[in-house]
Amino acid sequence: MKWKRSERLVDMTSQLLESPHELIPLTFFSERYQAAKSSISEDLTIVKETFEEKGTGKLVTVSGAAGGVKFIPKMVESDVREVMSLLMEKLGHSDRLLPGGYLFMTDLLGNPRIMDRVGKVFASAYAETDIDVIMTVATKGIPIAHAIARHLNVPVVVVRRDSKVTEGPTVSINYVSGSTRRIQTMVLSKRSMQSGRKVLITDDFMKAGGTMLGMKSLLEEFGCELAGIAVLVESDHAEEVLVDNYLSLVKLHAVNEKNGTIELEEGNYFAEGGK
Repeated sequence: MKWKRSERLVDMTSQLLESPHELIPLTFFSERYQAAKSSISEDLTIVKETFEEKGTGKLVTVSGAAGGVKFIPKMVESDVREVMSLLMEKLGHSDRLLPGGYLFMTDLLGNPRIMDRVGKVFASAYAETDIDVIMTVATKGIPIAHAIARHLNVPVVVVRRDSKVTEGPTVSINYVSGSTRRIQTMVLSKRSMQSGRKVLITDDFMKAGGTMLGMKSLLEEFGCELAGIAVLVESDHAEEVLVDNYLSLVKLHAVNEKNGTIELEEGNYFAEGGK
């Protein structure tokens, strides 16, 4: 079948969007469309310019015999701020306030379109970072972890509070919760993680960072390296945060349970170098 250029462009764009951070050889496109590599290169130039103009991401060309093209999802600053504003708007309603200064976020975490945008925001920030795995703790961090992983094209591992027979042998650690100061336990299957991995950890809400510190300690048990920390919402900290170099999208500045008011502001995403 002879592909028209318009058909090639649509199919090529789809292939790239579905395979972020994956090197696709020019021969793949050439054989798929039965077209010369020179024609494929021209098509890719059109796709590259469109991606950059629309703020979709960038197309990286790798030269050499084993070369090809790689799509890197990126978001421009205006789109990131739009996501942050959307989250603050959704989270600012008084009926979301829970005892203890927490916010009800289950509906947002279950919204695939919002989570996909959140995932792309964090993936954009860590696009140039070498990341092998996304780690989170069950259960509310799982949608965020999968959303980020989809745009970075890496697997997800889930830390649990107790061991399951279906997990096989596990590694467990005790850590101190940053907010309650209670001793808690984290468990991860030995088969979930190979040593030497560079890991991005994420969660939906962070107070003092005790859970994040616990996951960091668990990584050390596996001989893995912390590559970054991504938080959807962080609480304003009355005490020192237990982790450094994290990115957040929203900051819960203050709550008044009596009046039912919630004060939110942008997180540290841009202040800490997110782009």
